[in-house]
Amino acid sequence: MSIRVLIADDQAIVRSGLTMLLEAQPDIEVIGAAADGREAVRMALELRPDVGLFDIRMPLMDGIEATRRLAGPDVTNPLPIVVITTFDLDEYVHGALKAGARGFLLKDAGPALLTQAIHAAAQGDALIAPSVTVRLLAAFAHAQAPPLRQPIEALTAREEDVLVPLALGRTNDEIAGELYITTSTVKAHLASIMRKLDARNRVEVAMWAHETGRV
Repeated sequence: MSIRVLIADDQAIVRSGLTMLLEAQPDIEVIGAAADGREAVRMALELRPDVGLFDIRMPLMDGIEATRRLAGPDVTNPLPIVVITTFDLDEYVHGALKAGARGFLLKDAGPALLTQAIHAAAQGDALIAPSVTVRLLAAFAHAQAPPLRQPIEALTAREEDVLVPLALGRTNDEIAGELYITTSTVKAHLASIMRKLDARNRVEVAMWAHETGRV
């Protein structure tokens, strides 16, 4: 069964390029392409895609606000959204993650990483470009010095083991391989970590790991 994707980018050539890259995959179908955030929200509510691939800087409504409306904390059935940007140290990326995005990529990520991100989002995972994860999240954590969220319950040693590669952008399968455990065990540890941190998704968990100096 194909993963139905909605693209949003204000540049026609980028929309066309992303569509061609994704349509070349046997199990991905692009069902729409919006030119701005407002249109992206309208199309998402109408077409009900499996995953949204949104640019950050768009007219009328930017990708952050579009993400918040479709995947924010008040959304009952949030759409998995991957944000994609030209800028590897862009404050808007941080805003998009806070708004509920499942992950982010740079526009030069390449088809392999782009496809992995789409699959990860569809499966409930998140893929953050490894090349920018540490620099971006750590930079914001230190620059803004937000009040640190304290866990409801202390993390176990094994949960701490899972937390570090997760914060580095590893997928569940990669974490399982590194720790010699099953993917289902990784998911169980992640669910426990999210409960203890009162986090909505793994991106918030990764940000907490950076803010607390674990990575």
